[in-house]
Amino acid sequence: MTSQSSDSESDVTSATDDGTTPVPPRSPGTAEFVVVANRLPVDKEVLPDGTVRWKRSPGGLVTALEPILREHTGAWVGWSGIADSDDNPDIEGVEIRAVPLSTQEIAEYYEGFSNATLWPLYHDVIVKPEYHREWWNAYVEVNRRFAEAAAETAAENAIVWVQDYQLQLVPKMLRMLRPDLRIGFFLHIPFPPVELFMQMPWRTEIVEGLLGADLIGFHLPGGAQNFLFLARRLAGQATSKGTVGVRSRFGVVQVGFRSVRVGAFPISIDSGELDTKSKSKEIRKRAAEIRSELGDPETILLGVDRLDYTKGIDVRLKALSELLAEKRIDPAKTVMIQLATPSRERVDSYVRMRAGIEQLVGNINGTYGTVGHPVVEYLHRPVPREDLIAFFVAADVMLVTPLRDGMNLVAKEYVACRSDLGGGLVLSEFTGAAAELRSAYQANPYDLDGVKDAIEAAVQQSPHEGRRRMRALRRQVLTHDVSKWAESFLGTLAATHETRASADRGVQLVAETTTPAADTADGE
Repeated sequence: MTSQSSDSESDVTSATDDGTTPVPPRSPGTAEFVVVANRLPVDKEVLPDGTVRWKRSPGGLVTALEPILREHTGAWVGWSGIADSDDNPDIEGVEIRAVPLSTQEIAEYYEGFSNATLWPLYHDVIVKPEYHREWWNAYVEVNRRFAEAAAETAAENAIVWVQDYQLQLVPKMLRMLRPDLRIGFFLHIPFPPVELFMQMPWRTEIVEGLLGADLIGFHLPGGAQNFLFLARRLAGQATSKGTVGVRSRFGVVQVGFRSVRVGAFPISIDSGELDTKSKSKEIRKRAAEIRSELGDPETILLGVDRLDYTKGIDVRLKALSELLAEKRIDPAKTVMIQLATPSRERVDSYVRMRAGIEQLVGNINGTYGTVGHPVVEYLHRPVPREDLIAFFVAADVMLVTPLRDGMNLVAKEYVACRSDLGGGLVLSEFTGAAAELRSAYQANPYDLDGVKDAIEAAVQQSPHEGRRRMRALRRQVLTHDVSKWAESFLGTLAATHETRASADRGVQLVAETTTPAADTADGE
């Protein structure tokens, strides 16, 4: 397959092979608040008797937005996660609008353009992105269908919040269909440096697609600044020149009479829920059982990741191997638990990555382990939520070492579970969380000696130093939870739309007052 460059400022919806454009709805829907995301907030579960039920997904986004959806006649537009499915799940109090995807669309839009083009490009090209016209065309077509579904679902003047990299064309398409809507967009992964983004053949279409929103949110100010530069360079729009702050000092892009705000809104977790659950007798008992099952080691190191090349699992394993070889960590007193959730197992690069990680685990255990006492306990399977909380409570040191990550909520989850003020956090500098969790032992994941030093420092920290650091980390995590994140974004979106409405009224007023003056002048 071949790639195709496309820097034209033509409408993004014209990029499909058949030239189709979004079809306007015959009438508005009834939902006052609409979330548009790649996946629906429910997972399909087949019970032993063969019956099917839908259960709420455990993600933080669902937790944060569900109360708003229920309070404001809300709806969620997304894909069920199943190919060629006509399922239309039902959640009491929330309208669900499923967007079906064919097997080919999953391969080209989701596994292709979203995860083999955008994902590596936005994660600093750790793996080379692939650029294929067929994938791009599928991405445009699926984004068009999501936009149409949102347009049919939203009530007049509703708020629509579009989520993440899979749907970056939806804001402009939706703006064309429903100019009355208040549209927000949030990117959950990093936004790349300008020079990397410029690689993409369809770079202008992506930027223009995002500019259909009233508010565009990123995790960090750096991503917002990068986007502002690209809006000037690629879309030819006037932008503000000031520095973007966190939840303040927003950048502005002038798109015709519309002012699009661009800001930084670091996402978080439901820290209160985790704090409460981690204190329960059941969780404390399970945490003690985990330590006992591992032989009551002096130190438990923990890694929790989706199996992805961005997560730096190999980095921490190599660091551990060298620390053991240098006798800076005692294998008889130490166990590392690595929980690796399966991911994209049909993709060759992920298959090779898994094999490499499992080889590292085998080498460490073969060299430093003993019968009945492996140094690394490696679990390649999903872990129930309650068990995960117990692992957080049991672990002495949390290892979070991504090569690049938009935020990394695992680091915050670990902190939220440590009401005992125990434990230490080793954190990559290249996570969004590093900007907030300053009291972690931070390290450059590309500097193996630095990672080793950070792990050793966390293992050897005094109880007093550990409590001091964890207290500061918990103060940040518990006061900036996912609800505050959603409130901050939606409050800014509402204010942005009010500013736009005032500007629209001003334009109308100018038109009404200048027309008679022009007539008078003509008469003279």
